[in-house]
Amino acid sequence: MNDARQATRLDAISGRFDGWLLGAVCTLACVGVVMVGSASVSIAGEYGVSAFHYLGRHVFFIGVGAVLALWLMRTELKIIEHRGQWLLLACFALLLAVFLPGLGVEVNGARRWITLGLSNFQVVEAVKLLLIVWLASYLKRYSDEVTATWKAMLKPIGAVLLMVVLLLAQPDFGSASLLLAITGGMLVLGGVNMPRMFGPMLGLLPMLAVVAIAEPYRMRRLTSFLDPWADPFNAGYQLTNALMAVGRGEWFGVGLGGSVQKLSYLPEAHTDFILAVIAEEFGFVGVCAVIGLFALLVGRALWLGLQCVRMRRHFAGYCAFGIALWIGLQSFVSIGVNLGLLPTKGLTLPLISSGGSSVLMTCVAMGLLLRVSYELDRARRQVALLRGEAAVATPTVDEPAPARGRP
Repeated sequence: MNDARQATRLDAISGRFDGWLLGAVCTLACVGVVMVGSASVSIAGEYGVSAFHYLGRHVFFIGVGAVLALWLMRTELKIIEHRGQWLLLACFALLLAVFLPGLGVEVNGARRWITLGLSNFQVVEAVKLLLIVWLASYLKRYSDEVTATWKAMLKPIGAVLLMVVLLLAQPDFGSASLLLAITGGMLVLGGVNMPRMFGPMLGLLPMLAVVAIAEPYRMRRLTSFLDPWADPFNAGYQLTNALMAVGRGEWFGVGLGGSVQKLSYLPEAHTDFILAVIAEEFGFVGVCAVIGLFALLVGRALWLGLQCVRMRRHFAGYCAFGIALWIGLQSFVSIGVNLGLLPTKGLTLPLISSGGSSVLMTCVAMGLLLRVSYELDRARRQVALLRGEAAVATPTVDEPAPARGRP
């Protein structure tokens, strides 16, 4: 009876969502809405659509993503964990679906999308999250084997290598590299034997280098990155215009809506190069603010993962680690491309760039991350209750009363 009453009290305890994490996510989403509206007006005119077409589309996907995020925030992680081992099959099904006639859509020579009627969906955006959840489930189920045997460590590496082959066939080298980096990072954080990891890593690096230089267009991106001004009207066009936008912003920018480079000069101003528009309109201070928000989001996610692992909530912790790696690496690459620090790659800036698939799945990932924070806080409250009851239930030895003197 006492155990039943105790279980009832524990079940009645609720948690709280992490305020810092929620604040960073909402602020980045609001920045994205404002900047997509600012950067897409002139582009919409070129394509003959309404001036607020891309803004409305972005807000729509933010809204759908928020609904899905709320649903995940109310879903117990144990339900997701029990289905996690099947998500690897879903990853391969999605990556193969783009090659099916009538379902897969080819855009600019690449088959990365499937048609959903109202809009196309880039399947790799869903694969990123599904892979993270599957790998979190795998690391929890085989934690001892992953640290001790080659077979358990090589299984997720082999699975992601098959995904890389499918992504290179689309082709999508940027997403393939990102999936490899996320998998490697999660294995390291999951406790894999580091000396054993060096062999596969050293073997993969030359293979990636060969793949990167095998295609002429990738070589042009690399050479134009090294000296974009050598061919500013062809191979270096995107980067030179991005650098001009960054330079024109100086310290505090030219003001919201005052960007010149977004007026048909800077390609993909509302998607891949939206940070260059932010730099032009809000300057160095604005760029630092955006970087600071991403640092807060990623740092908080890593902290949540560490706290979950310490409380032996390994699935939740590995999910937090994976999402932190995804958002951190993708934002790092996107920012580096915009600032001329990395070769041009087609990766969006999470929560800020326009792009239905990316916005939608990033919102879903944030919902899962917030659920992790909720269950961590709830577990802490339950532990505190149990410790408090244990302290009350522990009998104490009373000190003997002082002897009374004889009357």
